[in-house]
Amino acid sequence: MQIQQTALPGVLILIPPRFGDDRGFFSESWNRRTLDAAGLSLPDFVQDNHSLSAKRGTLRGLHYQAPPHAQGKLVRCGRGSLFDVAVDARKGSATYGQWVGVELSFDNGRQLWVPAGFLHGFVTLQDDTEVVYKCTDHYDRAADGAVRWDSLGIDWGIAEPILSDKDRAAPAFADWQSPFDLADFPAPAVRA
Repeated sequence: MQIQQTALPGVLILIPPRFGDDRGFFSESWNRRTLDAAGLSLPDFVQDNHSLSAKRGTLRGLHYQAPPHAQGKLVRCGRGSLFDVAVDARKGSATYGQWVGVELSFDNGRQLWVPAGFLHGFVTLQDDTEVVYKCTDHYDRAADGAVRWDSLGIDWGIAEPILSDKDRAAPAFADWQSPFDLADFPAPAVRA
């Protein structure tokens, strides 16, 4: 398992090896022992989610769950491709309000670890894109929230995304009060 740092401490790219032949490939997308041996101890996962976006340009985000149900997410693409984004929403962080984006695709096999305390969103780059992600807490409707997708200067690569009513009505980052503090949501340590 390759583990790559991003510009935001704690947001990581995980690339599991693929073992293939003329029939296809096999890949172990998650293995606690492998990650522990690499020096990365992630929280336990309690829920798996699977999303399908029928049209290219579908944007979902920027989403979060407030404490006490804050979620870390390990995101991968099951089919198609997407541009996946994490935004540091931890008050007191030196990177508060900064974002990082990574292309995840079926072909590249990359995964993005988005820790609790970060906003998460993505835009699909192909029709019929499937996103599969593990979460560290159960979904809770009362903790569910969103920040407006175009309020942080993120280059989504699309001018007119397909949005839900929830995402269209979300408050701008500057008008939003973050429920996350750095002291409560430190970045996970990764052994160099």
